[in-house]
Amino acid sequence: MHDIATIRREPEAFDAALARRGAEPVTARLLDLDTRRRTVLTELQDAQNRRNAASKAIGQAMGSGNTDEAERLKAEVTELKATTLPRLEEDARVLGAEMDDMLAAIPNLPADDVPEGAGEEENVELSTWGEKREFDFEPREHADIGPMLGLDFEIGANIAGARFTFLRGDIARLHRALAQFMLDKQTRENGYTECNPPVLVGDDAMYGTDKLPKFAEDSFRTTDDRWLVPTSEVPLTYSVAGEILTDLAQPIRLTAHTLCFRSEAGSAGRDTRGFIRQHQFEKVEMVSICRPEDSEAEHERMTRCAEAILEALELPYRRMLLCTGDMGFGARKTYDLEVWLPGQGAYREISSCSNVGDFQARRMNARYRPEGEKKTAFVHTLNGSGLAVGRTLVAVMENYQQEDGSVAVPEALAPYMGGVTKLEPAA
Repeated sequence: MHDIATIRREPEAFDAALARRGAEPVTARLLDLDTRRRTVLTELQDAQNRRNAASKAIGQAMGSGNTDEAERLKAEVTELKATTLPRLEEDARVLGAEMDDMLAAIPNLPADDVPEGAGEEENVELSTWGEKREFDFEPREHADIGPMLGLDFEIGANIAGARFTFLRGDIARLHRALAQFMLDKQTRENGYTECNPPVLVGDDAMYGTDKLPKFAEDSFRTTDDRWLVPTSEVPLTYSVAGEILTDLAQPIRLTAHTLCFRSEAGSAGRDTRGFIRQHQFEKVEMVSICRPEDSEAEHERMTRCAEAILEALELPYRRMLLCTGDMGFGARKTYDLEVWLPGQGAYREISSCSNVGDFQARRMNARYRPEGEKKTAFVHTLNGSGLAVGRTLVAVMENYQQEDGSVAVPEALAPYMGGVTKLEPAA
C-alpha cells in the first residue's frame, strides 16, 4: 500500500517510478478521488458541527421562551440527522473504498538501483558460484530418473489430479532431510526463530501481505472462506500486524517449514512435466521485520543465508537482480537464486529474496517506535525462500545422478539419512 500524502507531494515522481515497471500513470485519477473525498469529509465535519451547535442552541431557545426558534432548530437537527449526515457519510465511505481499492492495486515502486526492463530476459546476473559437474554420460532430467527412485507422478495425478506427486521410500526421506537441514541451518547458524504457523489464513492476512486482491486466482480458497497459504511468508509476516514494536535494534527473523499451495492459474503450459511447478509443495521460508535504515543490509544478509544452503549442498548457482518488469507485485528489489540443472542444461529459480520496504506494513498497520521518539513509523518487511524444498530435491537429483540411474546423497545430508548414501533405482 502506498502513502497518499507522499503521492500528493510528488505525483510526477510517483508516476515516473510506476512507468519504470511498465505501469500506466495513476496519480491524476487518484488525486481527484482524494480531493473529492477530502471535500466530502470537510462538508461532513461542518454538518456535524452545525448539528452540535443547533442541538445546544435548542436548550437555550427553550430556556428563553423562544419556541419558534427552538422548533426551527429542531427541524434543522432532524434534517441533518436524517438526510445530510447519512448522505455525506455514505459519500465519504464510497470514495474512501474506491481510493483504497485503487491504492491496493498499485504495485510497489522499484528501488533506484533496480534495472529497468520488460521481462526476465533483462534481469542482471550479479555472480555465480560453484563448478558445473562434468559427466561422462548424458545427464538426464529429474522427471526421467525420478520414477525409478520413488517419485511417482502417475499415482499423484490419480489421487489429486495434475501437478501433484506421490513420494515413497528413500526419496521421500531425502525430501524430508533437505527441509530439516535447511531449518537447522537457518535457526542454528543464521539466527532465525523457528515457527509453526497455520497454513489456513483469513482475508486480512492475505490482503496485509499483498496477496489480495492481486493473486486471488493463484490461490486456493476453502468453502468457509479461508485461504491455503501460497507461502508461509503470509502468516509469518502477518504475525506483527497491528503491532507497535518497541525494540527493533535487531531485526526480527522468523523461519518456518510448511506446505504451500498455488493454483498456478497463470502458468498454463509451463513445467507441466516433473516436480518443478506443483499445486502442493514445501518451502522453508525466511521473513525479517526491521527498521527502514536496516532493510538493505538485511536483504543482503537474507540472500546470503539462502546461498549458504546451496553452497553446503555443493549445488552451482547464480544470483540474479530482477529488472522492474520481472519483480513481484509487492517487491521493491528482488534477488533470485537460480540453481544449475544439468539435465535441463539451464539455470532455474530456487529462491527469491525480496525487500518489500513498508509496502506490506502499511497494509497491515505494523509499526515500531524509534528510540527516543513519540511518533511511530512503519517497519520494513523482507521475505525469501531458504529454500524451496522440492526444487532443491530436483537440483540434487540432477547434479548428483549416476550413470546407472542412482543418485548420491550430498555429504551435508548424511546426518539426516540414517546411513543411506545413495538412492538406488528400483529393479
